[in-house]
Amino acid sequence: MALSNHTRVDEFIITGFPKLQNIRVLIFLLVFIMYTLSVIGNVVIVVITRYESSLHTPMYFFLGNFSFLEICFTSVTVPTMLVDLMREKNTVSFNNCLAQIYFFHGLGGVECLLLAAMAYDRYVAIRSPLRYNTIMSSTVYIQLAIWCWIVGLVLPLIPVILISRLNYCGSNVVDHFFCDILPLLRLVCNRTQLNEMLSFFICSFILVGSFTITIVSYVAIIITVLGIPSSAGRKKAFSTFASHLTVVGVFYGTMMFIYVRPTRNLSFNMDQFVAVFYCLVTPVLNPIIYSLRNKEVKTALKKVIFAKRGTAVKG
Repeated sequence: MALSNHTRVDEFIITGFPKLQNIRVLIFLLVFIMYTLSVIGNVVIVVITRYESSLHTPMYFFLGNFSFLEICFTSVTVPTMLVDLMREKNTVSFNNCLAQIYFFHGLGGVECLLLAAMAYDRYVAIRSPLRYNTIMSSTVYIQLAIWCWIVGLVLPLIPVILISRLNYCGSNVVDHFFCDILPLLRLVCNRTQLNEMLSFFICSFILVGSFTITIVSYVAIIITVLGIPSSAGRKKAFSTFASHLTVVGVFYGTMMFIYVRPTRNLSFNMDQFVAVFYCLVTPVLNPIIYSLRNKEVKTALKKVIFAKRGTAVKG
């Protein structure tokens, strides 16, 4: 395409959910309620893992990190979605669009790596219980968490920088409810094969790499658990990682559907549906899964609630 047809893009128009405009107030209320529940649920887990001494273990240190991350991750897209639902024309500046892409993929990458670190922690706890405190010392699990954050936040810088240098022509309408790499590449005049391959490679590296570590850890865990002669022992061992395995299945299933597949001839209607699921539904489910399926979390939560009630009564 001739250079004269290239356009300097200062802002993008986000289509959101055009087919659902007639019920956008209902959607707003539903999204607002789910977002509020997600934030409250994850804040509760962050607080109890931070202040309840019985939960000062590597497993709950990672869980606290994960819940804090979920708050940040949902806040990248959901608040702007709520605002856009109440506006006739949804626009976002070029720089803010790139920032949203970066933080969405960066925090998503950290989430993948944290899930892998949590799986490895459960593997060590079940496979080598007598050496667990030595292997997963405070230095080790803190460094693991730090590296998860560093790697997850650094890798997306490369595709975002490359996208910022592309030329856009004609339409500035993003066919999504937030800025994402693939919908943005559809508006580019340049050949985008390099960007698509790079995005695919980075997403695959983080998703598939962390997923492989997670699956290998759980296969080893299951083999170990099945070797326990006592049925009560097997049940107790399974209960220590069942909630995490549920979260892993939901999270990786939706993320891989979007990002680890060929980028041509995409069905963006389906992508939007799946994106809503992992942007909103999964963060709501996570604190519910971890609290309802984890006796230690439930016990700590009851302890905090009754302690506050006791303090209030004395006051």
